[in-house]
Amino acid sequence: MNGTPTGGDTTPPESSPESSWEELVATALLGTDRRAPALAAPGRPAPVALLDAAAVATVRRRAGLRPARAAQRPECAPADPRPALPAPAARRLTTLLADRSGGGSGGRRGSAPDLMELLPQWLAAANAHGYAAPPQALPALLDAARGRTDLRPAALAFAGPRALWLARLNPDWRFALRATPGGGTTLPDPEDAEAVHRLWQEGLFAERAALLGALRARTPALGRELLASTWATERAEDRLMFLDSLRTGLSEADEPFLEQALGDRSRNVRATAAELLSALPGSALAARMAVRATACVALDRTGNAPAIVVEAPHECDAGMERDGVVATPPAGRGERSWWLAQLVESAPLGTWPRRLGGRTAEEVVALPVADGWQGELHAAWCRAAVRQRDAAWSRALLGSPSAPEAGGPGAVSLAERAKLLAALEPAERAAWVAGFIATHGLSEAFQLLGVCAVPWAPALGRAVVDALDIARDAGSYPWSFSGVMGLAERCLDPAEAVRLEALLAIPDEREDAAPGAGGYWAEAFQRLVTTLRLRAAMTRELAPPAPPAEPPDAAAQPPDGPPRP
Repeated sequence: MNGTPTGGDTTPPESSPESSWEELVATALLGTDRRAPALAAPGRPAPVALLDAAAVATVRRRAGLRPARAAQRPECAPADPRPALPAPAARRLTTLLADRSGGGSGGRRGSAPDLMELLPQWLAAANAHGYAAPPQALPALLDAARGRTDLRPAALAFAGPRALWLARLNPDWRFALRATPGGGTTLPDPEDAEAVHRLWQEGLFAERAALLGALRARTPALGRELLASTWATERAEDRLMFLDSLRTGLSEADEPFLEQALGDRSRNVRATAAELLSALPGSALAARMAVRATACVALDRTGNAPAIVVEAPHECDAGMERDGVVATPPAGRGERSWWLAQLVESAPLGTWPRRLGGRTAEEVVALPVADGWQGELHAAWCRAAVRQRDAAWSRALLGSPSAPEAGGPGAVSLAERAKLLAALEPAERAAWVAGFIATHGLSEAFQLLGVCAVPWAPALGRAVVDALDIARDAGSYPWSFSGVMGLAERCLDPAEAVRLEALLAIPDEREDAAPGAGGYWAEAFQRLVTTLRLRAAMTRELAPPAPPAEPPDAAAQPPDGPPRP
């Protein structure tokens, strides 16, 4: 093909393959009206000539490729030593992963269970049994976790080391490497001091954070000492993240290190250190805050009945700032009330019975507060009760669940009540929410139900079902309860399915009811019953197989031969 083309030969003149390809690309980008093809055969329309030249150049490029060196084969996937999933549970997992419907749209959700909403519960149960994921299910499991970040911790724990092996081969699953500290790197044994020190000195931030978290969960002192060894050289944002990990295993032994952190260059680090110290009622910071707070709050016995009087601080001095008090209030907040709130929420709750006449938490909370300071004082006590996880004060500030509007003496929002409930034991928590629902219905109970242990206690489950039944009979808009119904599907004890059978019929609709409400309610209860039965089946499928029955003891067998008379 060297030389000039002759006759009907439409092959363009030969030139360097790379330069000719670059010229063709440039011509195509500019357009043949602005730049004629340089390598086109004469007599052909410019666009056609350009395509002819591109076709020839493409064949040349492909034909001229040299064989590449074969890529190195990936290493074999690591073994997963955990026991295999029972066959029925494996089939159930395939069904759950195949469902992508996500339920119906809008208020009407249909009567079929939302299988993807059951997947988190299934994964939690499978992880509790310690099963290994079936290899063939790993791609679908990773795809599901990719689409839902809330699934990732449980899904990756269940998927095990083979999921990380797959994630290194598929960019779509790289989130698994980011979500798993060190991308699957095994953390060293805390007893291996050399390996721990090496990872802490040389590891990536995620690896170091995972190491510190693991050490705090097992040997808190070792984790603190490791952090102290490099504290002065860490970046401010890293110091903040590392310091937050000390919440795990927090104890009085951490106080000297946290006191040192109160002098940190970063305001956020200082604030976090002060918050951690205030969660230790016996710390020196808590004592300093108690002195400041009690100087602002006192008992007035001069009136007809005892009352609390408040004199908020007039300044925020350097000592207060060092102990974590933020001097500048948020927009719309007064300085003095802002400083007072920080002092009270950081003082040990045991300070107040001594300061206010030896009264119990309930008696202190019941005292009137002069000059409109009650809301500010009680709100600060709420935050202190949550921070110190004090059940007695949480109980007092919650008040009776049947109180008007269930506001309680100190809790002024559902979010605050939910935090206070978290400090109570699960049984007491469930009983309080059940009482709240029995008095006030479900319209404000969603956040409170979210802090209750799963499955719900029988009394709480009955209260929820009864409230749903009342809402149905009242002709309420059914879609306004879809959130609570969704929670019930995941949290009700499956044994409640039998009790719900009576609610499956379509009720007679009231004249003032929402159109079609009766049919929706029957559909929703059918969905609830079906979901509860499905959850019960999932639990049975995940149960480990019963060990084979041992043969009777041979020594206890009667000897062969006819029985003796």
